[in-house]
Amino acid sequence: MHALFLTAGAALAGCGGGGGGGGGGVFLPPASSSTPAPFNTTPVASAQINAAVAKLDGVAEEVLRRTKVPGMAVAVVKDGQVVYAKGFGVRRLGSPERIDADTVFQLASMSKPIAATVVAGLIGTQGLSWDTPAVSRLPGFNLSDPAVTYQVTIGDLFAHRSGLPGAAGDKLEDLGYDRQQILQRMRYVPLRPFRTSYAYANFGLTAGAEAAATVSGTEWAELSRRVLYAPLGMNATSSRFVDFIQRTNRATPHAMQDGSYQALYQRQPDEQSPAGGVSSSVNDVARWMTLLLQNGSYKGQTIYTPEALRPAISEQIANGGTSGPPPGRANHYGYGFNVGTSTAGRLKLSHSGAFMLGAGTAFTAIPAAGVAIVTLTNAAPMGAAEAVNLTFEELVESGKTSTDWVGILAKAFEPFYTPEGSLAGQQPPSQPVAPLGSNAYTGTYANSYYGNAVVEASGSGLVLKMGPTGARAFTLRHWSGNTYVYDLSGENAPQGSIARIDFTPDASGVSASLTMDYYAEDITHGTFTRAR
Repeated sequence: MHALFLTAGAALAGCGGGGGGGGGGVFLPPASSSTPAPFNTTPVASAQINAAVAKLDGVAEEVLRRTKVPGMAVAVVKDGQVVYAKGFGVRRLGSPERIDADTVFQLASMSKPIAATVVAGLIGTQGLSWDTPAVSRLPGFNLSDPAVTYQVTIGDLFAHRSGLPGAAGDKLEDLGYDRQQILQRMRYVPLRPFRTSYAYANFGLTAGAEAAATVSGTEWAELSRRVLYAPLGMNATSSRFVDFIQRTNRATPHAMQDGSYQALYQRQPDEQSPAGGVSSSVNDVARWMTLLLQNGSYKGQTIYTPEALRPAISEQIANGGTSGPPPGRANHYGYGFNVGTSTAGRLKLSHSGAFMLGAGTAFTAIPAAGVAIVTLTNAAPMGAAEAVNLTFEELVESGKTSTDWVGILAKAFEPFYTPEGSLAGQQPPSQPVAPLGSNAYTGTYANSYYGNAVVEASGSGLVLKMGPTGARAFTLRHWSGNTYVYDLSGENAPQGSIARIDFTPDASGVSASLTMDYYAEDITHGTFTRAR
């Protein structure tokens, strides 16, 4: 699956713990009118936080044992100081190299709040604000509704309230389209209600980041280095895949295959870099969390003003579920941040991230308590990172934990491993209807959003080519009649996924169009019309 954000009540929205002493005068964003009461601002005793930190070794080791995740790293910041940073397990199954606090992981969607702090550092430059219309800085960006195109702001895109559906762009990336090509195709995507519906769209946020980056005269990855990574000394952090893959001390991703973690794939997320392309270590992320808890200042440097980030960590749109103590309050998304409530009712800023090809990450900050935690893992998501953070949160705020977070989260993550495709898990007919001759199906079929689908004869069968210059090729298997299938694998296709192709012959017996269920989804672009 893409660099996903997990939200299923408090458990999957991100997690964290409390700290002592108020965290350097950190402000709290105002509660939205939809919330029942202000956030709890009561400090947490320093001794209780220290006791929670002292238990982290055992927490991490138990989560690692139960989930069988190959490796993880954890760091905690308290009152501007890193009080815990440690690695567990191995970088790659079958190899002896151990994880440490400097091991670099792919952050997946944990990149989003980091991207938001980069944008915060640009606010005020050339009049840029969160309310700047994206199209004013990114003229080639268009949505299917012209009115929305001219109104949608950088903040709207970072809050996932532009109307773009959650899947917009993800499968284009799988097909090999680059960032510019993907953003250009957003004009073909039917929109949901503008500013009143939440749908987690990686390439929507990417468009917002691209719009903000135009004020710098440089591309996003370099901008992130200049504005954030270099000033904070985050020397192991990058928004470029090439930097991650060249690190000596890096974690190998592990996908779930046949019920166990295996090092099979390597996710390359450059096209959605602002949304999912950051790689970093827990030591480096701890510097960023310190910046967050210190209102944009780090060792005397001002990276962004408190006012610049305030909208990003405020409740911008409800994203489902409730959190906090009874009667609870709605979970919200800000600009790149999940804005929720801790178990004791304190403001909780958080984000999870995952690659189905092998990454599971989570961070949480509770500004009023001056504490933040990050957990990074090198395996497809099973809730390991969130389980560590939620357990730590309970220990901080109540001194004990009574919840089996590993068990709860394992069940919550099960749907992400459900194979795609209407024929997934089914056996082919024992007596299939014979197909027409291959000439009835071969040809080029066009779709405005996905581009061309080229069907060619290959030996005694057929092959499908998609993406730029036919970069992705799939061997077709006959199912029955005019229906064919092909196997899928990748970030958006769990093991066992099967795509179905239905050819529609015209009166002459030649297919006039084809429909693929895998590409239908809610974007409604599963039909390709013969072009030649």
